[in-house]
Amino acid sequence: MKSITLLLTLALASTAAQAVTSPNCLYGCPDGSPTSNFVVYRDIYTLSNNRTTKFADWVAYQVTRSTIDGPSRSRTWKADPELYATYTLEPADYTDANAVLGTDRGHQAPLASFSNTSSWADTNYLSNITPQSANLNQGPWVKLENAVRALVRAQGDTYVFTGPLYEYYWGTLPKADESHTIPSGYWKVVIRNTSPIKASAFIMEQDSPRSASHCGYETTIDEVERRAGINLLPQLSSSSQSSLEASYGGLRSALGC
Repeated sequence: MKSITLLLTLALASTAAQAVTSPNCLYGCPDGSPTSNFVVYRDIYTLSNNRTTKFADWVAYQVTRSTIDGPSRSRTWKADPELYATYTLEPADYTDANAVLGTDRGHQAPLASFSNTSSWADTNYLSNITPQSANLNQGPWVKLENAVRALVRAQGDTYVFTGPLYEYYWGTLPKADESHTIPSGYWKVVIRNTSPIKASAFIMEQDSPRSASHCGYETTIDEVERRAGINLLPQLSSSSQSSLEASYGGLRSALGC
């Protein structure tokens, strides 16, 4: 019995919440990620890098009218200089990924949402990238990102949390020389800090069709938390969390749905 108790204690400790705060996170950054994760703080986003999967468990960012609608920017991929080389991927790891898997280098914090900032190139670090199905990346996922920017133009500052799901095996980068786990899907939560707070959540699978609308993937924050194994908005009061996270489509019309 003592050995079982010890194992359970160690398992819980390995996934203990990290108390992370950042201006990019509304009511605290998500908790529940492994304590071995490394949190990267940047002006335009904050992320929690998972050394096992090689991708961020979550990325938090704030989109404002001043960060969007900048000039066209380039996509020059680089390994994240804040991370040990063994904990992240490098550009060569993506060789032949599109040909074999049909993937793009998909941004979690999108470049277009920060094209008008001096830090736009930070979105191209591979810590902020995952191998995302081209149909998803160029279909409902980018439609949702476009909808977020339209919301910002119309109503102002908006917070976004986004990250991967690992619910089944989806594929392996054919030329990667490091172990990694490609996500099977993705989640995104869009929040406006109004009174009351309004939010909409989405979950999309890697095999989502390019022609699909983002609106068909709406869900609740509760569902995102359950499937991703994290707690969003940890500093929000319990009563407000319960109401907000169980609600559905608080920003539906504002996101074009």
